[in-house]
Amino acid sequence: MAVRFGGVSALTDTSLLVQPGTVTGLIGPNGAGKTTLFNVISGLQTPDRGMVHLFDTDITAMKPHRRARLGLARTFQRLELFGSLTASENVQVGLESTVKWWEWRQLRRAVPWKRGSTVANANVPDVAQPPASGSLALATCDRLLEGVGLEGRGGQQSAAMSTGLARMVELARALAIGPKLLLLDEPGSGLDESETAALGELLCKLAAGGMAVLLVEHDMDLVMSICDHIYVLDFGDVIASGTPDQIRSDPMVQAAYLGEAAPVAEPVPGAPRPPQSIPDGFGGSP
Repeated sequence: MAVRFGGVSALTDTSLLVQPGTVTGLIGPNGAGKTTLFNVISGLQTPDRGMVHLFDTDITAMKPHRRARLGLARTFQRLELFGSLTASENVQVGLESTVKWWEWRQLRRAVPWKRGSTVANANVPDVAQPPASGSLALATCDRLLEGVGLEGRGGQQSAAMSTGLARMVELARALAIGPKLLLLDEPGSGLDESETAALGELLCKLAAGGMAVLLVEHDMDLVMSICDHIYVLDFGDVIASGTPDQIRSDPMVQAAYLGEAAPVAEPVPGAPRPPQSIPDGFGGSP
């Protein structure tokens, strides 16, 4: 995969594979290309070269809404909730995005009309399994919110929620489409220690149900504890990939990204000492 912005190369022959039933981590410093790669996968950015496959389907030229209907869901680094809506109503937005016009017509005939009603999606894992087809969307949203630890909060205004709770609403909305591939851009941002632990358990449960999860995250403890495979991106190139243990022991990764000192050559007597550089921190700039 290759993406250029004018004379700047954001991605250079970048390749990765996310297997069903696994949590895959994508780490790297600010400006490494992580968000650009997410934009390419989700259809917000057209690659200059390369292809994107969702399992056996080539989705390179497919619009984002069509990718969603095939089972690709994404959250963003910046919170993208509708602050004037409740948590439940925000999740309903995710449900409605997957419903076709003829399904709406059938539903309106089958059940009393209520804003936000929708057909159920049978592909959501057990942690957020909606009720049977024809049920009102409210019950589906409540179950999705319960699955991410927000039981009883469906009526709470999103604007009044803490960052950590709002992140979980975003995750519930992404799960509403029953994704096969879930892209998470720094979902741990703003979460406290207990919320982060709960997030890790949830992502592992989703993967155990067969979902493919791709995670961009700056919390290295979270990444190393839940990821089956990790890719390290730097200036648009994958410089390392492997299991958490392999990434930990990679000298290049230790020096540049995990904050460990790299071997330093002894200076030549009398030669000027080179300037010291500080590795970039983790973040989500493209």
